[in-house]
Amino acid sequence: MTLLRKNFGQRPFPVLFDDAFFKDFFDVKPQVSSSVPAVNVKEDDKSFQVEIAAPGLKKEDFNISLDDNVLTISSEIKKENEEKDENGKYTRREFSYSSFSRSFSIDENHIDTENIKANYESGVLQLSIPKKVEVEKVKKTIEIQ
Repeated sequence: MTLLRKNFGQRPFPVLFDDAFFKDFFDVKPQVSSSVPAVNVKEDDKSFQVEIAAPGLKKEDFNISLDDNVLTISSEIKKENEEKDENGKYTRREFSYSSFSRSFSIDENHIDTENIKANYESGVLQLSIPKKVEVEKVKKTIEIQ
């Protein structure tokens, strides 16, 4: 549920009438989305699994980078729709833009950065981030001969 704060002192009518009487007649303003996709992070003994819900995108829309122990997942989409009449003049032209960026700090001492894998399927971007295999320290006594 979204909470909006309205200032009733600016207009003589309550907010109920704002939408009906004070909006543009055609109301064709492009909607700008400022939401960030939901992220799930799961950990097991061998890896981290990161899932990002991003329906409607293509795998080409994502940028995944690792720089100085920060894993960044981002996307930027620009669209332009235009309709022209027979004289070549614009009758309608719309632009839309959406983007997001999520960053995660990782410890390169415990993460196998060379084997991170990503897959995008059914609106979900999945990253598999394997942990480094720790070599068990061997402790033994050596006899002197």
